[in-house]
Amino acid sequence: MSVRFKGTDLRPVLLEAVVNQCRIVLVKDQGVYFLAERGERGPDGRQKLIAYAVGCNPDVDTFDGWSELAHAEFGGDDFGEFFDPRDGVFALILHNANDLEVSATVTHLSLQAVVPPPISN
Repeated sequence: MSVRFKGTDLRPVLLEAVVNQCRIVLVKDQGVYFLAERGERGPDGRQKLIAYAVGCNPDVDTFDGWSELAHAEFGGDDFGEFFDPRDGVFALILHNANDLEVSATVTHLSLQAVVPPPISN
């Protein structure tokens, strides 16, 4: 099992981190998402650019849905994991039309660039 981040959602977060010369953070708490370590904030103090995993956005997905998916893939504990947005798989996301799949074991996170699914009519 894995969660998918749409490249169209993730690229702006990666670009913000590159411009701000900071890391990106994979977070599991109220949803599963990436954000720049030093990103622009709105008037409410909330970070403006956030890329949620498909099905794990508490603003659009039901609590039971995103919570169950996040727990099944990443376990019950909240966490934040830091990455360099210019390294490895993130360079593929920045410079191609790829999505990102993230899966987890007890000891490892696996990140893989994947071709987005075809758009259905």
